[in-house]
Amino acid sequence: MDLSTIYNEYSNKIKAIYGEDTKIVYGDGNIKADIMLIGEAPGRFEEEQGKPFVGQAGKNLDEFISILKIKREDLFITNVVKIRPYKINKKTGRKVNRAPSKKEIDISLDTLLKEIEIVSPKIIVTLGNTPLKALLGNVKIGDVHGKLIEHNGRLIYPLYHPASIIYNRALYDVYIEDLKNLKKYIKSNC
Repeated sequence: MDLSTIYNEYSNKIKAIYGEDTKIVYGDGNIKADIMLIGEAPGRFEEEQGKPFVGQAGKNLDEFISILKIKREDLFITNVVKIRPYKINKKTGRKVNRAPSKKEIDISLDTLLKEIEIVSPKIIVTLGNTPLKALLGNVKIGDVHGKLIEHNGRLIYPLYHPASIIYNRALYDVYIEDLKNLKKYIKSNC
């Protein structure tokens, strides 16, 4: 099993459900990475560029990478859901991002688990509630952020989503502290 095989399977499933025009944003990066980042779903910029974490959240991801003293090329970055969840803004008629539905997560989870199996990272960093809950069930990011969790033989390090600090500046210091702790772990284990 390889990424192109599972992405082809996912593409067939998505296009059968949502139609041929649906844009899919697959994981990106080093498939031999020690560190795997998992986000929620692509947004507008990710959909346009076909790459995860390139919009405003991507700028925050760049800060994340800088603090950890690693390169984007050292990571494998993906999302739980690989299509953009959106709703139409009634005032503007434009697409706006929304959180993925349970159905979208359920459709995508098997592909995510296969990505994890193929990349086999030393540590999985979940970015926000959606990937955390997809992997661990009913837990809340506020309860477990910045704590290393062992689950099914994998180490998971939950972080707030980089976009959350755009909307809630009070989380910035917490996010930075969690990153510093992650940096210590990576320095001694990856």
